[in-house]
Amino acid sequence: MRAYFGDRYELVAQYAASLRDEGELRGLIGPREVARLWERHILNSAAVTPYLGDTRSVADIGSGAGLPGIVLAIQRPDVEVHLIEPMERRTAWLQECVESLGLENVQVKRGRAEEYHGAFEVDVVTSRAVAALSKLARMSLPLVRKGGAMVVLKGRNVEREIEPARKVLRSFKTAEPEILEGRTVDNVEPTTILRVRRS
Repeated sequence: MRAYFGDRYELVAQYAASLRDEGELRGLIGPREVARLWERHILNSAAVTPYLGDTRSVADIGSGAGLPGIVLAIQRPDVEVHLIEPMERRTAWLQECVESLGLENVQVKRGRAEEYHGAFEVDVVTSRAVAALSKLARMSLPLVRKGGAMVVLKGRNVEREIEPARKVLRSFKTAEPEILEGRTVDNVEPTTILRVRRS
């Protein structure tokens, strides 16, 4: 784990400890999630990072506990990260995390993704367990600049979501969706990632 995160490990571990200590209490993660925090949440989120490439800006919509947004922000201090979350108690938590971890590359924005359409654009929009692809595309793609991409964490059955989303994807002139494998450390199951490029 330490080898995987390198010099960012201490910050990731500090964030994981906060989630472990307060996550359930503050309604951010379920009681059964605490024991599998690293595999199921931290490493799962980190699987997106290799697909960021030379990205300069990311928006994490429905950020919740900061997954994957805070993990990405720790791993890539060179990337500007916007955490978009509608619930006040969650944005309060996110702001506390940003301050305690000293993340100068993060902005917490309270609201739904749709409220920021037209306000700004980023290179990559990410999310985790927010909505089915057809709905997620309508929420995410207006925030993606042309040439950017939606890079989202999805379940194994994501392929089934592609066909019902075709009309929405066509309306944003996207390339064919790619189903990618997000690998992190040995013995941890790879994550399914869906990338949709906006041409």
